[in-house]
Amino acid sequence: MHTKRGGKVEPILKIENVSKSFPGVKALSNVHLTLHAGEVLALVGENGAGKSTLMKILSGIYKKDEGSIQYLGKEIEVLSPKHAQKLGISIIHQELNLMKDLTIAQNIFIGREPKSANLFVKDKKLNQDTKELFERLGIQLDPKMKVQHLSVAKQQMVEIAKALSLDAKIIVMDEPTTALTDAEIDALFNIIEDLKRKGVGIIYISHRMDELKRISDRVMIMRDGCYIDTLEMKGIDMNHVIKLMVGREVYIESKPQTDSNTEEKILEVRNISTKSHLKNVSFELHKGEILGFSGLMGAGRTEIARVIFGADKCSEGEIYMHGKKVKIKSPSDAVKLGIGYLSEDRKQYGLLVNMDVKSNMVLPTIRNFQSKLGFINNHKIKSISKDFVKRLNIKTPSIDQEIRLLSGGNQQKVVIAKWLYRNCDILIFDEPTRGIDVGAKGEIYKLLDELASEGKAIIMISSELPEILRMSHRIMVMAEGEIRAVINAEEATQELIMSYATNLT
Repeated sequence: MHTKRGGKVEPILKIENVSKSFPGVKALSNVHLTLHAGEVLALVGENGAGKSTLMKILSGIYKKDEGSIQYLGKEIEVLSPKHAQKLGISIIHQELNLMKDLTIAQNIFIGREPKSANLFVKDKKLNQDTKELFERLGIQLDPKMKVQHLSVAKQQMVEIAKALSLDAKIIVMDEPTTALTDAEIDALFNIIEDLKRKGVGIIYISHRMDELKRISDRVMIMRDGCYIDTLEMKGIDMNHVIKLMVGREVYIESKPQTDSNTEEKILEVRNISTKSHLKNVSFELHKGEILGFSGLMGAGRTEIARVIFGADKCSEGEIYMHGKKVKIKSPSDAVKLGIGYLSEDRKQYGLLVNMDVKSNMVLPTIRNFQSKLGFINNHKIKSISKDFVKRLNIKTPSIDQEIRLLSGGNQQKVVIAKWLYRNCDILIFDEPTRGIDVGAKGEIYKLLDELASEGKAIIMISSELPEILRMSHRIMVMAEGEIRAVINAEEATQELIMSYATNLT
């Protein structure tokens, strides 16, 4: 709880003049932060601003180069993640760190499992403890289920439960709601309010400005690895916060400027069904169109994208491209036909995180860089990669930088570059701005508009209704594996979309 010196309430955490460098990058420069018990401190900044680096230092993943960390009135060195947990510092990472082959219960209590006298794990108690934790948090999951069978959103809830099980004094939440439904977000915010009442200090990282106003007491702004300001959230103008974050104008075009009424059909999906989910899904996609797919989690949006891309099989239905029936049995078939797919899980399906930027960019087109004798033209790869880094404003010290060292927004831009070089006619963007800051969002919105104006046909799946409304020419609303409505952009409102998505209309 609070400590007092000379009658003054001391913060639970005080970070002063912390700096950190990586090869070619000064990630943090003399950053400071103050957190009090029982408050939510929002930590904001563009991807690459240094937020996650600062939190990884606090949680013992990285070692700071300079500066001090005072915790409960004493200066400390956080030696490792396990040491941080022992101190009472817990972190929910933006990138999920669960072990897919283990059960939910095993993931939550790994290293802390209840054991018998002969050191065997008490599975029954392990599952019971997890069940009790879930009941307290309002989470409905089977503790014995393997994590590999969970959606991204459910994995996120497991990560949250794992952090809360540690009975921490400080909890860092790095983009905890990116994959959650509105109901799950409400449940999380109720948990946060309860933690505040118990005196837990929470550092909350998010790019969702509406969330920050709702849940935070103060907001700390970072830019380019530096501390900018800390402001009281009450009565704050969030446009001022955004300006401090980005230090530049953000692209805010409200609607795509291309002609959405073109008659040229690029793609036609007829009566697609799958054994598990989709039911008679039919739609058309036109040249130069951004077709938005909206709906609640589990509505079938990602499932139809995966069928089109050949990642999943359909039990019935047909797909036509440029008026001709096509058979897409695998992603390689889709790529050959000119379809590119940006998955919602870029780490698992979009990138090889231990490889460098240039290698990831040319993955689907590597044969274009081979001579007849099989030699790779590295000069051509470097030239094209540098062009895309410049075009997409990818922040990286070089094209040889490993992908895992880039921020989430810049990783997403590398995935986009990969499909742009492939010159696909159809681009499917599944949650293209998940976990990306407002500045990078603006750049991706602008890029999508440009692609549409060049004649690309784009399917955009998004859980963010303002994003769907801003970007789409037409909006497909899905529920329970079916298309419930097709709405033109001029008629669309959040209320109308939600009424179809929740079967109220």
